[in-house]
Amino acid sequence: MTTSTVGLIAGLLLAIAIATGGFLGFLLALVLGGAGYLVGGHVDGEVDLSGLLGRRDRG
Repeated sequence: MTTSTVGLIAGLLLAIAIATGGFLGFLLALVLGGAGYLVGGHVDGEVDLSGLLGRRDRG
């Protein structure tokens, strides 16, 4: 799936969220979408979340 297609789908989902849930639904969709992007990027190895999670080597 191309980046344009993913952007189109994300835009349509955000439009549905604001139409059905109002401004609060829109904000919730943005927050959950951002969290999903970070988790997906971390699983794919594109985003390094170790700085945010505070993981340290213990030894």
